[in-house]
Amino acid sequence: MFNVRRIFKTVVPELPPMPIIVGSPRSGTTLLRFMLDSHPQLAIPPETGFLALGRRFRGKGEKLRKNFFRAIINYPQKFPSWPDFEISSEAFWTALAEISPFTIPEGYRTFYRLYASRFSKTRWGDKTPLYCMSLVTIRRILPEARFIHIIRDGRDAALSLRKMWFSPGWDMATQAAYWRKCILAARRKGLGHPDYMEVRYEKLILNTRETLKQICKFLDLDYDDSMMRYYMRTPQRLKEHKGRLLPDGTLLTEEQRYRQQQGTTEPLDQTRVFAWKSAIQPQEREQFEHVAGDLLKKLGYEV
Repeated sequence: MFNVRRIFKTVVPELPPMPIIVGSPRSGTTLLRFMLDSHPQLAIPPETGFLALGRRFRGKGEKLRKNFFRAIINYPQKFPSWPDFEISSEAFWTALAEISPFTIPEGYRTFYRLYASRFSKTRWGDKTPLYCMSLVTIRRILPEARFIHIIRDGRDAALSLRKMWFSPGWDMATQAAYWRKCILAARRKGLGHPDYMEVRYEKLILNTRETLKQICKFLDLDYDDSMMRYYMRTPQRLKEHKGRLLPDGTLLTEEQRYRQQQGTTEPLDQTRVFAWKSAIQPQEREQFEHVAGDLLKKLGYEV
């Protein structure tokens, strides 16, 4: 049996904080990703997902290195997202081969380092909403991780999410349960920890510069006003999103993926804040609040 501590133990020099953007889907995680990615020092790739593999790796030495390499470039199985990162598998393997001794944390850092180098940037982060379920795993592997949990009124998130292919369902009760699960998972493992910060979507939209300054302070990153002009870079950045097969075998085209995030190619739209008040049916509001009204109230949202 392999020694977990041996595999994950690593002596690392002081590393700058690594932002990990999490949250219930359609809560503004992509918007925040592109804002931070517009900073001259910081690069954030498309969603990864493979940090959740965390402590599942087996083996040691070269076997561990090869297992890690195969797992990352083939994640998720059957419809890997590796092409999105525009890093050749050969370049990734070459970089992994230079790690001595090989450890899982250094393997992950090597991926992010390679990605950031594509843009001549020195720092990196991640935006994968459902890492809200994996804070403990990521914290143990990458102690430099700093979790930024962006929270949006669940009714707005639900109205947006249920139109997407990755929606858990159309009805508001299902949407509410999903939103509640995501929010609570992050808060249970985040609140009270110095590596965890909550950001309200509504404040990011209505008080953008001040909110970004607070995030930069959390990340030990000097504020740069280029983040306010994120939408000028987004169309080019979205070209990374390649077509891919969905679990049901249908093809999600590049154009469809682009449309999913098209709102990030335009300046901030304040009408997206509390849009549910004019868009949701009374019965649907009642359904949502029946399931998640307690959490909405706790978070300070109108119920």
